[in-house]
Amino acid sequence: MSEVDVQIPTAFDPFAEANAEDSGAGSKEYVHIRIQQRNGRKSLTTVQGLKKEFSYNKILKDLKKEFCCNGTVVQDSELGQVIQLQGDQRKNVSTFLVQAGIAKKESIKIHGF
Repeated sequence: MSEVDVQIPTAFDPFAEANAEDSGAGSKEYVHIRIQQRNGRKSLTTVQGLKKEFSYNKILKDLKKEFCCNGTVVQDSELGQVIQLQGDQRKNVSTFLVQAGIAKKESIKIHGF
């Protein structure tokens, strides 16, 4: 019998590239906006890296009202607080953060696809 090279598919980790980039000393603080595929056409947008002085719940409330979607604030052990929104809201969230003065355009990184 011949040996067969079998590759087992693994799940895509959208936070892997952020962990690799943030390991450098003196790295600039970025706001990371990512998309995670759920099932079928459903997706989830996550916003991570906002400053601690902002109220995540107030930002979430404004985002939900502006984009007519649902969302939540999740407490992660490694990343801190993360805002999750339903749907692909990457471009909408980035323009909202710039217009509201929460983050500068240069400090926003959009990940995915």
